[in-house]
Amino acid sequence: MEQKTEKEKAVLVGCQTSDDDSRFNYSMEELASLTETAQGEVIASVSQKRDQPHPATYVGKGKVSELKALAAELDADIVIFNDELSPSQKRNLAAEIDARIIDRTQLILDIFAQRARSKEGKLQVELAQLQYILPRLAGQGIELSRLGGGIGTRGPGETKLESDRRHIRRRIDDIKEQLAVVVQHRERYRERRKKNKTFQIAIVGYTNAGKSTLFNRLSEAESYEENQLFATLDPMTRKLILPSGFHALITDTVGFIQDLPTTLIAAFRSTLEEVKEADLILHVVDMSNPDYFQHEKTVGKLLEELEVNNIPQLTVYNKRDIRHPDFVPTSAGTAIQISAFDETNRQQLKVKIEQIMMEFMELYDVYIPSTEGKLLSQLKNETILRELRFEESNQDYHCKGYALRNHTVTGLLKRYKR
Repeated sequence: MEQKTEKEKAVLVGCQTSDDDSRFNYSMEELASLTETAQGEVIASVSQKRDQPHPATYVGKGKVSELKALAAELDADIVIFNDELSPSQKRNLAAEIDARIIDRTQLILDIFAQRARSKEGKLQVELAQLQYILPRLAGQGIELSRLGGGIGTRGPGETKLESDRRHIRRRIDDIKEQLAVVVQHRERYRERRKKNKTFQIAIVGYTNAGKSTLFNRLSEAESYEENQLFATLDPMTRKLILPSGFHALITDTVGFIQDLPTTLIAAFRSTLEEVKEADLILHVVDMSNPDYFQHEKTVGKLLEELEVNNIPQLTVYNKRDIRHPDFVPTSAGTAIQISAFDETNRQQLKVKIEQIMMEFMELYDVYIPSTEGKLLSQLKNETILRELRFEESNQDYHCKGYALRNHTVTGLLKRYKR
C-alpha cells in the first residue's frame, strides 16, 4: 500500500431525511472514521435537513453554492457525501465544485482496496469497483482524465478508469470466472471439513467491534488487528482448542456496517458463505460504543438476509473493561460479557461455547481397552471428554463425554458400550 506523507483534506456532506438526530449524527461520525481510515483529514462537515435528497444535486442548490465556496476557501482536495450518489448527481456536483466528488460507497471501496491481501479479496474489490464505475462512465471523461490517485481512486480498478464500457464488461466477466474457481476451491475445502465433521465457529460483528482481537487470542493466530474500520477483509480460519481439549475451527469475517453497499454484499458473498456453513455464530458487539444497539440490529438484519437464522448464536459483548455507562444488554438469547484481552474472560467464553455445543451432541459412556491408543486420542481431540478413568480390573478406560452426531468416532464408540 502506498504511504502518503500528506493526508487529503476532506469536506463531509450529509442529508438528514428522518427526525432521528442521533442515528444521523452517528452516521456522520462513522463517515469521519471511514475518511480517517482511508488516510483523509476531515476539515469541515456540512449537513442539511430535507424530506428526501435533491434528485439533481443531493443537497439543495443553495447548499451546493455554500459547498463550492467552502471547498475553495479551505482548499479541499475531496468532498465526501454520506450516501450513494446517482451518476447524474455526481456529474452535476462535479461541474459545480472544484474538488473531487466521491460518495460513501466509493470511500468504503477505497478502504477495501487498501485492505485486500489475498488474490480473492483483491478480485472481489476490483469487481465491486468496476460494477460501481460502469453506470457512471458517461460524461466523466474530463473528470476521470484528471484523476491522479487519492481517496476513491485507489485499488486494482484505478488503471482501468478510462477504459470503455466493453472493456470493463469483459473484465467483469473475467473476474467473475476467476472468482467462480476460487469459490469452487473454497466449497471443496468446506466439504472436506464437513466430511471430517469438524465443528465450525464463525465470528461476525459490526466493523471495529474487536472480532480480530478475539479471534487472535482464542486461536493464537496472526490476523491483522487495529483500531480501524474494516481492519480485516479476507476471511481467516484457525484451530480453536476448547477447555476439554476438543478441536474446533474458528473463522474471522469482514466487519458489517450500516448501509453497506449492495455491490459489496454481492462481491463478498463467498466470504460470507463461511458464516452460512458455521455450526455456531459468535456475534461480537462493542459494548463501549454508544451506538451498540444500532450495530447489533444492523448485523442481525444482515444475518437475516444471509438466511442463517437457524444457526445457534452466542452474543459476545466485548470491551467490558471500557463499557459505555448506558450499556444494557439487548440480546434476548444466549449472551456473555467479556474483554478479549482478559484471559479469564476468554476461558469463560470457551466454557460457554462448550456448553452450547453439548446441546447438539450425543452423550456417550464407554469402556475403551488400553490398547486402543488412537481412539483414546481421538476422544480427547474430537469429542468433549468429561471423564477418563483407568480401571485396573479390566485394563480399560471408562470414558464419558459428548460427541457430535454422525461423527465417525460416534459410530466407533457403539461397540464399546456395556
